[in-house]
Amino acid sequence: MLPNEPPAPGSVTVDAGDVAPAPPVKVITYGTFDLFHDGHRRLLERARALGGYLVVGVTTENYDDSRGKLNVSQSLMERIRNVSESGLADEIVIEEYEGQKVQDIQKHGIDIFAIGSDWLGKFDYLGDYCKVVYLDRTKGVSSTQLRNENSGVLRVGVVGAGRIAARFVAEARFVSGVSVEAVHSRTYDKAVDFATRLELQRADKDYEDMLEAVDAVYIASPHATHEGYVRQALAAGVHVLCEKPMTLSEAKTRELFQEATERGLVLLEAIKTAFAPGFQRMVAVARSGSIGRIRSVDATFTKLVKSGRELEAPDGGSISELATYPLLAAVKLIGTEYSSIRTTSLRPAGSQVEVFSRIDLTYPHATASARTGIGVKAEGDLVVAGSRGYIYVPAPWWLTEYFEARFEDSRATKKYYYKFDGDGLRYELAEFASMIRGGSLESFKLRASESIAIAGIIEKARSEALILT
Repeated sequence: MLPNEPPAPGSVTVDAGDVAPAPPVKVITYGTFDLFHDGHRRLLERARALGGYLVVGVTTENYDDSRGKLNVSQSLMERIRNVSESGLADEIVIEEYEGQKVQDIQKHGIDIFAIGSDWLGKFDYLGDYCKVVYLDRTKGVSSTQLRNENSGVLRVGVVGAGRIAARFVAEARFVSGVSVEAVHSRTYDKAVDFATRLELQRADKDYEDMLEAVDAVYIASPHATHEGYVRQALAAGVHVLCEKPMTLSEAKTRELFQEATERGLVLLEAIKTAFAPGFQRMVAVARSGSIGRIRSVDATFTKLVKSGRELEAPDGGSISELATYPLLAAVKLIGTEYSSIRTTSLRPAGSQVEVFSRIDLTYPHATASARTGIGVKAEGDLVVAGSRGYIYVPAPWWLTEYFEARFEDSRATKKYYYKFDGDGLRYELAEFASMIRGGSLESFKLRASESIAIAGIIEKARSEALILT
């Protein structure tokens, strides 16, 4: 077009100063945002810094439940208000179902999906729709924000730096209002490595230093060390969740519970099966009378162990390692008042410990059998026999997801299905945190008397067993 020539029909002239600015980079992130704290704020700040427009997805109660998130304290509207009042979200959406992220990203024209590094690799599939960024976890969480008389962020320290401890830290992210912040190990280098790998705020060489910095501890150290760690924590006014077996002595276990009660502290044995929804429902169905009077409980738990402390004296062996689980079934279904115990164990030549055991309990009107093995493999099922029918829980019954109530007339069989999320450690942690917040020193899901009884049975079984070679 020549100078001063009128524009051709349908053409548009644009002054260089009128060029429209590029649209902002849109970022989206998701979360529950329960008990909004500094960790949440920092995550949103870093997500927002990736672009110019931040969309925040807040999960519904039903979706949290479906993905195994426990102990969410605030309603959806309260959690939305938490995010809104932060001033960091340009737009808030509600996440209601699995797969919604794919649709949200396309619907809102998202350029970057951002999420905490706890989920590293989990959302790589979204790379087909936008850029995926994993943000480093904020070490340490402020427990001052939104803390009130009934709830707040529970600061937890971990004792031990092994596999179970690592699984516990991973599971803790599914329990609202809990922050695992510290680790202590007898080997300080292991604690430092553990804290670095799992992005904890601190690794403490001295146990006393960690106790001063936390509200509660999870003890996942070797069996023989449990008692000392529990006593120190209670003396420091710290609540305790202790891996099973809490001790290998009935008297010592009783003493620990008495001390916790006297100090007004929560002490709970970490038998994850006791707190799982499926196991709780199975016990309720069995005890309801639906299969008549319970006459026997037969439970088996075996695994093959090639090396490690499980095979080392004096605290290793199949009973100390595994008997807690089948004995839990016995005491929950029949009770703690057994009249006699008989144990047969197999300890092959050259072995420091027994590798298979059968513990038979006699009650006034019922029997129970607990079979454990670390060198013998057997079907890991649970059978609860009653006067009208029986309950069958297939292997691995201690991760109860499914069971059947069976009767003489097979047409009357009832099938029950329940979720068992992750490794199950979230269930015991959720109950532990709930007890602390609610001021309850005992849970009906696992009473102190039941933990004490299990410790007593284990102690007798180990000392009185008939040994086969």
